[in-house]
Amino acid sequence: MTQLQNKLPSLQEAELARLCSRELSAVLETRAESQQVSLTDKRGQIHNVSIPVSALRMLVDVLTELGEGNAVRLVPVGAEMTTQEVADLLNISRPTLIRLLDNGELPYHRTGNRRKIRYVDALAYRNKLVNQRHDALDELGALDQELGLGYE
Repeated sequence: MTQLQNKLPSLQEAELARLCSRELSAVLETRAESQQVSLTDKRGQIHNVSIPVSALRMLVDVLTELGEGNAVRLVPVGAEMTTQEVADLLNISRPTLIRLLDNGELPYHRTGNRRKIRYVDALAYRNKLVNQRHDALDELGALDQELGLGYE
């Protein structure tokens, strides 16, 4: 996985990222396939570059996160992750993740003696957990209303 930034942005970096995110969002051609961008190098020469709009949208997302003071990591969809990386993504312990893998709840394959999990599989499992939590909260809310324990 490629790490774009391994530290939190400074206040100045966050402010600049916020400004850049707004500026780029304002000029982004959402219906186009690509867009021309001008860059000035250190000698003052201007270079026109054609960039896919999908990449510019992603750049806006990255700048928005940096502007909010968050560190950013770029993970290719086809990437394979280690058990520790997936445990961190799911916010669970590594032994708990190993149990999930052993029980067949999350697909994986072995590379030598190491287990590898595809990022898309880890993300799908995380989304499943989030949906289960939302369903449980909805059920609790309905039960509260039924028993008259909610706000009036």
